[in-house]
Amino acid sequence: MNFEHSDKVKELIAKLEAFMDAHIYPVERDYYDFVHDHSNLWKEWPKMEALKDKAKAEGLWNLFLPHEYGEFSPGLTNLEYAPLAEIMGRVPWSSQVFNCSAPDTGNMEVLARYGTPEQQKRWLRPLLNGEIRSAYVMTEPQVASSDATNLELTILPDGDDYVLNGRKWWISNARHPRCDLFLVMGKTLPNNPRHSQHSTIIVPRDTPGVKIVRSQTIFGSLNSPGGESELRFENVRVPKANMILGEGRGFEIAQGRLGPGRIHHCMRSIGQAQRALEVMSRRADNRVAFGKKLSDQSSIRQDVARSFCEIEMARLLTLKAADQMDRYGNKVAKDLIAAIKVVAPQMAQTVADRGIQIHGGMGVSDDTPIAYFLTLNRYLRLADGPDEVHMSQLGKQKIREYNAMKARPAESRP
Repeated sequence: MNFEHSDKVKELIAKLEAFMDAHIYPVERDYYDFVHDHSNLWKEWPKMEALKDKAKAEGLWNLFLPHEYGEFSPGLTNLEYAPLAEIMGRVPWSSQVFNCSAPDTGNMEVLARYGTPEQQKRWLRPLLNGEIRSAYVMTEPQVASSDATNLELTILPDGDDYVLNGRKWWISNARHPRCDLFLVMGKTLPNNPRHSQHSTIIVPRDTPGVKIVRSQTIFGSLNSPGGESELRFENVRVPKANMILGEGRGFEIAQGRLGPGRIHHCMRSIGQAQRALEVMSRRADNRVAFGKKLSDQSSIRQDVARSFCEIEMARLLTLKAADQMDRYGNKVAKDLIAAIKVVAPQMAQTVADRGIQIHGGMGVSDDTPIAYFLTLNRYLRLADGPDEVHMSQLGKQKIREYNAMKARPAESRP
């Protein structure tokens, strides 16, 4: 494994860092103030479109889409994208500026990989151009949705249409003013084997019968303008042409979608942890308590050192997982994807917690980004599958793998 960046990636890193310095960091407070003003609820920040135009003009656009997607992709591998996603992660909302934000990224990958030419023309092209946004509609309130085979919303054929009925919640982006489509997962073939009962279908946002029941908060925040919402589908009718890949293929699509999405989250988490480490280090060197700088305290130095070590370990594991995805595919790399999905958000949460402690009272405020990094990464330990599910599946896989190996004599004694 050679993790030395190519000249192409080094150039993109330099361009992206320069863009962040010139256009993103200076307006962080302006963005924060706008989206947290309740008079602006569910409105897009007015400066977003101009920033997207600048990013597109500089070639910093759709960088997430892997090279195997041909005409739709800028040609980067997962390994090449990793340092770029890390830089974007330092300011979480900035990913949208570069058209690299979830859940749009996963939905674009689904449409690029599985969509028909008609679906790609109608939905993928506007998403790739940043003209519209989207939501992925999977989780349900009445079942444990970390096991996707539990999902109960029905997608049933009726003449030339499918009719959807059921409830969903924690649907990110549902309220975004530019959200035009939902990718909805539900049950179509209840008598099929467990993993081939569900389907994924395109539902335009304005389809009759789609109702937002309520907005949901995460640690007290509505996360405007996208937010998380509880939805109800009541006799929602869409054409059969909106089915993606075919009936009973929903679980397959979900697994294909979530692998890249999980590692993208981890890349951004590492960027947040790295920024928290830099901010807390500057704070420690500029704050005096009991007659000496915090940076002269052994416990503070240990927190900084541990944070550095943990970030580097998580970064290397992320790069290894990305490299394996590029070489052998997402299915072969699933153990490393699961491992980093467990490691990176917990690591970033821990580093942010240390940063809060070093900042004292300021740490729990929004005067620095660190408090948000902590809550965001605590949330990510549930998003795209909770830690426990990843660890259970990873443990099962490794037990099976190691038991298939021939035991050495010293290991086989009773």
